Amino acid sequence: PLALGLYTVNAVYGDTITMPCRLEVPDGLMFGKWKYEMPNGSPVFIAFRSSTKKNVQYDDVPEYKDRLSLSENYTLSIKDARISDERRFVCMLVTEDDVSEEPTIVKVFKQPSQPEILHQADFLETEKLQMLGECVSRDSYPEGNVTWYKNGKVLQPVEEVVVISLQKTVDKSTGLFTMTSSLQYMPTKEDANTKFSCIVTYYGPSGQKTIQSEPAVFDVHYPTEKVTIQVLSQSSTIKEGDNITLKCSGNGNPPPHEFLFYIPGDAEGIRSSDTYVMTDVRRNATGEYKCSLTDKSMMDSTTLTVHYLDLQLTPSGEVTKQIGEALPVSCTISSSRNATVLWIKDNTRMQTSPSFSSLQYQDAGNYICETTLQEVEGLKKRKTLKLIVEGKPQIKMTKKTNTNKMSKTIICHVEGFPKPAVQWTVTGSGSIINKTEETKYVNGKFSSKIVIAPEENVTLTCIAENQLERTVTSLNVSAISIPEYDEPEDRNDDNSEKVNDQAKLIVGIVVGLLLAALVAGVVYWLYVKKSKTASKHVDKDLGNIEENKKLEENNHKSET
Repeated sequence: PLALGLYTVNAVYGDTITMPCRLEVPDGLMFGKWKYEMPNGSPVFIAFRSSTKKNVQYDDVPEYKDRLSLSENYTLSIKDARISDERRFVCMLVTEDDVSEEPTIVKVFKQPSQPEILHQADFLETEKLQMLGECVSRDSYPEGNVTWYKNGKVLQPVEEVVVISLQKTVDKSTGLFTMTSSLQYMPTKEDANTKFSCIVTYYGPSGQKTIQSEPAVFDVHYPTEKVTIQVLSQSSTIKEGDNITLKCSGNGNPPPHEFLFYIPGDAEGIRSSDTYVMTDVRRNATGEYKCSLTDKSMMDSTTLTVHYLDLQLTPSGEVTKQIGEALPVSCTISSSRNATVLWIKDNTRMQTSPSFSSLQYQDAGNYICETTLQEVEGLKKRKTLKLIVEGKPQIKMTKKTNTNKMSKTIICHVEGFPKPAVQWTVTGSGSIINKTEETKYVNGKFSSKIVIAPEENVTLTCIAENQLERTVTSLNVSAISIPEYDEPEDRNDDNSEKVNDQAKLIVGIVVGLLLAALVAGVVYWLYVKKSKTASKHVDKDLGNIEENKKLEENNHKSET
């Protein structure tokens, strides 16, 4: 490298400076010498080497004491390079006839320390120009330059917004520079979490280089411009009994810690932290809620709805009624929104709501009226009606001859609740029949059956008794030799024909009586007109009528 056409050696601070003598060694060389030039041009000799005696001498120059080394080829080395070594050195070769000189320029470089942002502000405030910090880089040579960056981009000076000043100082003992760049800055809200850094640009032996500081982030303070109220709840909807927390927040930094909360009906406001808690809320808590800063500025509001669901079942609990009675049942719902109603009887869903104009045994059971607000999680109500239908025992007895003609089946059909106890006895003897069969008791009804083969006519008694009453019914049963059929579905075709014949006979008798009445009317009318003539005709007609009656009676007896 050349400086102003001269040979230049670049050295690193603290390293060894090596300067070759760039002259050709002439014949007849006597000795070689090195000197440096003072700023005023006067020389200072520092090293001598004889070509004949091969000995080296170093001049008494304090700043180079124990630092110099001169080789056989007259290359000069200087240990522990200093800034003061940056000067013009000259190599001299001397013969008897001539003195040759060749100058060398020494340049010394020192890399600065990594820059640091010192004296950082605790926080920044918007609309205020304040000292952000100082970027300090020490021990540089030559002096470097400092540049500020914001989020990786160069921060240019702007009047009253970005003010940068650079100060450079030199250590007199070392000649090294320290650069200090201060930054005054007026931030905005957007500068929150912004990264500020600084970079030092310096020159080294190989050219220009940079070193960057660690980034610094500042808390930016700005006033609240808006407040917001919100409802904190575990569910999106609120129902009676829930706990509610109202939270008020401001968008300032730092955020405000105290607010005024306004609940429905309260115009003054309740001073609290940023939360206000209401426990076990009721439906009257529905309304508009507000919050503001403590100076009653920047207010926000929200509407809160507390959902409720009431169910009234009439009657409810355990209800006992008598069969045939009427029982009005109503399930009344009151709710904050439309609710669905479901009726369940004995764990089975009903298609319609119950209505009892005349209670029957099958109406007894456990009824549940259940209502739900589908849009509100967990809001469900139900009430129960346990309906008991009581009735005194009712008895109907039937008999039939079995198809084998060897026995008869007597059935006692019983209704009543509580379930009646049934007993069979034989009238007259009073003996009790224990061999009976009972059907399943369903909807207040069941039947008790006995099978007998009586050799003579007998009267059977069925006794049914519960807590309400004792009912007794008897039935005459013919001997086994006489068939009996009380149930139409068990009759054969011959019996059906007999029934039809009896119906025809009854119709005939009725028609005959009507004709007789008509004839009697005619006779009476003729009697009024002609008593004698009428008398003869009437006697004859009456005689005919009597004869007809006798014939009809005989016919009836024979058919019977």
